[in-house]
Parts: sequence; structure tokens; C-alpha cells
Amino acid sequence: MKKNISFSIITTFLLLILFGTLLLIMPFSTHIGYLSPGDALFTSVSAVTVTGLTIVNTGEHFTFAGQLIILLLIQLGGLGFMTFSTLTILILGKSISISNKLILENDFTYGTYKSTKDLLKKIILFTLGFEILGSLLLFFQFSGLQLKERLFSSVFHSISAFCNAGFSIFSNGFEPFRSNTGINFTLSFLIITGGLGFLVLNEVYLFLKKKKPFSKFTIHSKLVLIVSTVLIITGTFIIFAEELINKTNDLQMSDKLLSSFFQSVSARTAGFNTIDLNILSFSSIFIILLLMFIGASPGSTGGGIKTTSLGLVFAYFRSRFQGKEKVNLFYRTIPQKNYEKAFLMIIISFLLISLSLILILSFEDKFSFSELLFEVVSAFGTVGLSLGITPELSLTSKIVIMVTMFTGRIGPLTLLLAISRKESKAVYDYPEENIMTG
Repeated sequence: MKKNISFSIITTFLLLILFGTLLLIMPFSTHIGYLSPGDALFTSVSAVTVTGLTIVNTGEHFTFAGQLIILLLIQLGGLGFMTFSTLTILILGKSISISNKLILENDFTYGTYKSTKDLLKKIILFTLGFEILGSLLLFFQFSGLQLKERLFSSVFHSISAFCNAGFSIFSNGFEPFRSNTGINFTLSFLIITGGLGFLVLNEVYLFLKKKKPFSKFTIHSKLVLIVSTVLIITGTFIIFAEELINKTNDLQMSDKLLSSFFQSVSARTAGFNTIDLNILSFSSIFIILLLMFIGASPGSTGGGIKTTSLGLVFAYFRSRFQGKEKVNLFYRTIPQKNYEKAFLMIIISFLLISLSLILILSFEDKFSFSELLFEVVSAFGTVGLSLGITPELSLTSKIVIMVTMFTGRIGPLTLLLAISRKESKAVYDYPEENIMTG
């Protein structure tokens, strides 16, 4: 059962990537009538894993049909193809298989759920609701475009933002809109909601609808909301402070503040940018690296090690510094397996990033260490931000990046499934013996 679940997840994403690749190499997908299989595969992987790294300009290279295919891949990849297949089964009046139920419940919540049907319906309603709202808000702000282009651009970027994909059909991304407060905040709103996770969104919805007090939130939701808020505020403050003394950044003060906020939000798996990242200071780039590594929250459309992992690690160290044997959060004791998962997730993620970086360093000699590190972390966190080197990477490096994007997207899910379902069969304990550390 456990192997079948992991295998079904990997197989589903691989088939979706193959499906996207075949469609993107068709003549109707590009203006030039042909896209190399390698470029089509890279684009498909990036779309399905909702990363956003590109080797060709999405707006200029792909036709309307090609852009529509990419949008479909983003939507299916963001929510998970299994969600839509399960919805089809529900519509046909058939039951949900046990393996599908486990995948859904582990992808979109942190424990058992009384009704998978209710969970699935809420996921679809929340997704469509936010994407429609985002489309409307963007439509009224893209006033300089023609009606058809304005409508499609609004829908495309709303879905891309909510799914934390970072794909844009504008030639220069959102750099022309760096001073547009409305567009910046609309995209940020979609990115944040898409990165919170559906369980948290549901609790926020109940909070607004039934005046549910924050104290009644689950610990999971409290941790996600607090850590996400702290990361956004801290990231904004540090990037803004660094850019104030950065002589290469000649933007106006208001633009620096707005772009600092937007990059703090976008860096955690969305991948949009309103400024050329190459003008940022090394300190700002380092902060963005950390935000990309942390990523979004469990059950969301984003990647990374997740905000809860970071929160649990801090809670663990706080308890140890206070001399407590158990980890406590919000007057509750956290099970040991929870923070063990967090540590394991961080360690495995660090090892995967290190391995990918070592491989790319051996293949590339014309790019700096920081540029390649940024590319690898962005791929693993399914972010999509780049310092502009993606199209110039060698074929072998692009393969490494594709594998990194794929493992970054499916890795946390399959890993948590394997860990949470595996119980030790041992009925005895070995004698304990201490090892000197420090």
C-alpha cells in the first residue's frame, strides 16, 4: 500500500509532464512552429512542478494555444492531478479508493479528515474562488491592454500566482509594474493565500464567517499564520534595509519598499519579480535564498521545507534552551515524531540541494558559485526566480535542474507519507550508550 501510494504520485506527475511535453512540441504551440524536445520537457517540468524557471520567453515564444497548455499544466500541477481525477470519480458517483484518500488527506491536511468529499469540494471552491477574484482584480488594473489580451492575462497571472508558479506572459515579467501598488498587492494576496494551505484557509474562512476566535484555531494553523507573517515582515525589513545602502540599486525609496515587500512574499515559491535581481546586494540575495529554501506551508501549492518545519525546529531549540524535555506550543505538547520529521525534512533537503549543486558545478565553469546556488535552491523550492542563467545552462545542467524541480515538488509529500505511515515492528530495545558531541 505504501509503495503504491508513492508510486502513484510519481507516476501521475511523470505522465502529466510527458503529456505537456508532447503538446508543447506541436507546431500550434509556438510561433516558430517547433520547440526542441529538451526545451519542451524543461518547460513542462517547470509548469507541472509550479516552479516557473524558463529557458524561452513564455509571452513571446508560445502562441495562445501554447500558453493555454502551460496554464493547464500549472493548474493541474498546483493542485495535483489526483485531485481532479478523484473529482471526476465523485461526479460519476463512484467511491474513492483508499490510496487516493490517503494521498488527498496527506497532501491537503495534516491528519485524518471526516469527509474526503467535503475536503475535495472545499479545495475546488477555494481555488476557483481565489483565482476568479484575482482575475477580476487584475482585469481592472491591466487597463493598458486590449480586451482579449487583458482578459487572458488576468486569468493566466491569477492562476499562476495562486498556484505559486511564477510564469508570466509579459516579456519583462512584472518589472514594468514595480510602482503599481494595486498589482503588487493583488499578486501578493494570491501568492500568500495559495501558499498557506487549504486547511488554514478553511479555518480563516470560519474565522471570518462565524467569528471563530484565533485561540480556537488548530496549532497547525496558528504556526503557519505566525511563521508566514514573521517571514514576510522580516524579509521585507531586511531586504529594504540592505537596499537603502546598496549603491547599485537606484530605485526610488517607495519602489524599494514595495519591491522589498513583493520579493519577500514572492521568494517563498512564487517566483515573480518586479525588479532585476542582479541589482540587489549580496545580503538581499542571501535572504531570498533562505526564503526560497523555507518555502510555503503544508497542503499548499508551494514547495520548500515548509513553514511548519521551521516553526517546529525553533520550538524544539526554545524548549531545549529552557531546559524542558518536551516541546510545547500554544499550551500543547508536540509529539516527538513531528519535530523529528521537521529535522529530517531539512537535512534531506539540504543534502539534495548539495548534490545538485555539486553536479552543476562540475558541468559549468562560466557562472559563479552564487548564481548556480541560487538556481538550484530556486529549483528545489519550486520558486522560479533566477539571476538570468537558466537559458544558458548546458544540457546536463538543465537535466539536473529538472530532476531537482521534480524532487522538490513530489519529495516532501512522498517523504511525509512514508514516514507517517511507517511504524517500527521492533518489540525490544537495545542498551543505551552515550556519544560525545560538541
